[in-house]
Amino acid sequence: MATDTLDEQPATSPAERYFARLLDSRAGRIAFRYRRLVPVASFAMGAASFFLVERQATLAQWVTALMLLGWVALLFEGLLCRLLARFLGERIPQAAVRFAAQCLHQETLFFVLPFFLATTTWLSGQALFTGLLIVAAGVSTVDPLYLNGIAGRRWLFLGFHGFTLFVALLTAGPIMLSLTTGETVAIASVAMGVCALPSFNDALQARHWWRWFLLAGLSVALGFMAWFGRFWIPPATLRATDMAITLHVDVANRTPADNRTRFSADELGGDGLYAFSAIAAPRGLQQQVLHVWSHDGEVVDRIPLEITGGGPENGYRAWSHKLALGDDPSGRWRVAVITDDGQLIGARRFTVE
Repeated sequence: MATDTLDEQPATSPAERYFARLLDSRAGRIAFRYRRLVPVASFAMGAASFFLVERQATLAQWVTALMLLGWVALLFEGLLCRLLARFLGERIPQAAVRFAAQCLHQETLFFVLPFFLATTTWLSGQALFTGLLIVAAGVSTVDPLYLNGIAGRRWLFLGFHGFTLFVALLTAGPIMLSLTTGETVAIASVAMGVCALPSFNDALQARHWWRWFLLAGLSVALGFMAWFGRFWIPPATLRATDMAITLHVDVANRTPADNRTRFSADELGGDGLYAFSAIAAPRGLQQQVLHVWSHDGEVVDRIPLEITGGGPENGYRAWSHKLALGDDPSGRWRVAVITDDGQLIGARRFTVE
């Protein structure tokens, strides 16, 4: 993450000389040699936290809190640099600030990645969001791309920072505060819009009073775009562990019969079809969940689910029963499991011949 440019420019100020000595020290050389372990360690911490959340362990909350402490430091980067400069009598070298920011971005992106990899419905637009997260995490590990392409452009750096803050809050909200998916997306959208305001300012170089209204409008538009796109954002702590389209459900044991992907129209004339879902919600399911039935891309029914049994540790099971599939049920069908605020948890497709 540090580059050879640190050695090309002579250190003139006391702070720069101290930073140079730190890099030349044994600890500095060891840190530089093993700097590639930062994303690996962060990914491992994220995977462990996901496992701990699944087991209702409070340790996951502490790990997430430690991650957010670093975010507070980066959020007030300018203020902290000024305070340290006043204390040391010199400004902190820009290379040191970039190094710290890169470490924190790597830590955050790789920490949240296991959550989204586990909860993404891949045959949906959520794959684009998680793909963007994977690309951002990868870019943060490539020094030329990050230091020259992102950190070297203030507006792009702040935009990258805003996206990283967005995914961090999407994960921290349910874990730390037991927020619903809608509340979490709303808070994260507002935070990203506010964080993006300096980025827009650097990009547009606002000098006239009317441009400040333009900047505010762009930030508000970005926040609204994130909110209205929440259907394509995976809920970090909700996932469908099992889905089935079947002709029968054992109500007593809350288990479906054989899952199938193809049915004949004659089979549906009797008792219709059942859509069964098992939902893992280790922080508790505090909102309404629906089954949305679609036929050839058109929504034909939205059925609120009655959650029966289960709990945070064992998961929740529910099903919807559709007797009437229309005069001509043949075609491609899709049953999506969504929250009442519009986030997709899982989906299953089937065909009626």
